Amino acid sequence: MRTRQLGRSGIEVSPVGFGCWPIGGLIIQDGRSVGWGDVDDGESIRAIHLAIDLGVSLFDTGDVYGRSEEILGRAFAGCRDQVVIATKFGRTYDRERHTITGVDLSRAHLRRALEGSLRRLRTDVVDLYQLHVGDCPQPAALELRDELETLVQQGKIRAYGWSTDDPGNIGLFAEGPHCAAAQIHLNVLEGNRQLVSLCAANNLATLLRGPLAMGLLSGKYTAATRLSQQDVRGAGHDWIENRFPDGRPDPTLLTTFTAIRDILTSNGRTPAQGALAWLWALGENTLPIPGFKGLHQAEENAKAMDFGPLTPQQMAEIGRLLTPAGARSG
Repeated sequence: MRTRQLGRSGIEVSPVGFGCWPIGGLIIQDGRSVGWGDVDDGESIRAIHLAIDLGVSLFDTGDVYGRSEEILGRAFAGCRDQVVIATKFGRTYDRERHTITGVDLSRAHLRRALEGSLRRLRTDVVDLYQLHVGDCPQPAALELRDELETLVQQGKIRAYGWSTDDPGNIGLFAEGPHCAAAQIHLNVLEGNRQLVSLCAANNLATLLRGPLAMGLLSGKYTAATRLSQQDVRGAGHDWIENRFPDGRPDPTLLTTFTAIRDILTSNGRTPAQGALAWLWALGENTLPIPGFKGLHQAEENAKAMDFGPLTPQQMAEIGRLLTPAGARSG
């Protein structure tokens, strides 16, 4: 299991991609951190190079992920042909204040955003360009889809997708010939598995954000853990509260994780590697994109590919255990 298809694009990618939000450093939204604490750019670049050496080819970032695109641009110097770059547009960002300021769904903003990403990534083409706004009115979405098709024809991008958990949005973009993927939130503890089937029916890859439940599936957090306000998980955002209320791991999710931990760690896997294996077993179109900040996480996530998916028997046993544990797996 060394490659998978990026939907209908014809592009081959590694089964695991690397989510590059955490390496972006300081990012502010609504006056609070949406970054992941301190980050060492040199360590990030070494981790990227290690990942490439271990067979990772897909890297997912966004134009509002702080300095993430710049770091990737530096890391890919001399090896651009070995990687597939996915980035995003649709939000506005003040680079001097490191602040996400809003949303812009215009064609003009799309063009400006793409040129900025190409410059920061030091490349002349983005392999997968994704709308980074979960909800978008249909007229605007259709205009953006048309513009993305034009950008494919102009050679600026190779394919496009939408980061959204709405099946209607996925279906709307899927009608575009060069739509190749949808990015959805899914892990063994939460999310809507039916979206994987929807994407498969439309010959789309599913990039899976949050595959480790923002670290809950790493096995390193307990009920006593309290995350800093400099970490997005401890900053008090409403959309984090279901996983990290008041900066602490949700006790229900921890209980569910404990119930399935032995299966996830079977065959010598770490908990994180088992969580990725569960996602691969859902279908041949799944591409989890766990985040990373250093060499250890990069190596652990990349080496998950050596184990491959969980077996049907392991999947069935997890399914049996999840029901009484009250998991929110959809």
